Amino acid sequence: MKLNERSLAFYATCDSPADNAGFLYKRGERHTAYHRRWFVLKGNMLFYFEERDSREPVGVIVLEGCNVELCDAAENYTFAIRFGGTKSRTYVLAAENQAAMESWVKSLSRASFDYMRLVVRELEKQLQEMSRGLAGGCAGSRGPPGLCKPQSRPPALPAVPPKENGCAVWNNVLGAERRASNGEAASAGAAVAQSPSAFYRLHEQYRLEVTRLRQDWEQRRRGPRP
Repeated sequence: MKLNERSLAFYATCDSPADNAGFLYKRGERHTAYHRRWFVLKGNMLFYFEERDSREPVGVIVLEGCNVELCDAAENYTFAIRFGGTKSRTYVLAAENQAAMESWVKSLSRASFDYMRLVVRELEKQLQEMSRGLAGGCAGSRGPPGLCKPQSRPPALPAVPPKENGCAVWNNVLGAERRASNGEAASAGAAVAQSPSAFYRLHEQYRLEVTRLRQDWEQRRRGPRP
């Protein structure tokens, strides 16, 4: 996937809504001192700036193929973004309080496009099951069409994994799904590199699709109005 600074800077500062934003303390790679940075999460891109009003990010973390873990460290509210591989860097971050830490861990664990794709597929599955329930209920009902309700509640959306081995490990959920989507990610990356606004369009495409499916599901669950 080819990226360039111009595209990244445009996407980081454009008007597309952020999935999370706030100050975090980032530990240096060579020096273990923490530096306060302004972080902005958009899609699977975690940007960090020197200050909140900075015009360009000083770095970006692509959140694909990573695990988000709480750290057993002396510092409070510390968590890490770890990537597979012996030479891969681990990013250690610290929040200012417990609520901020939990919010960031949840957001980062659900940030990959693989996870978003899984949510879309699950919503589509729920809609199909509800449609079959409506069709089956209406077939055996003598009432007017449109008043049939689903026979059973749809399954819950995929959740963030629970704590494991005494350390809260928040995975991206998708091990096998990630391997299947590598071809799609490569083709998307080539298109993204062509224009700075491609990142914005890609993010909006996923966001609008998930929002639309969620709204349809909520409307069908409530049933028709009398």
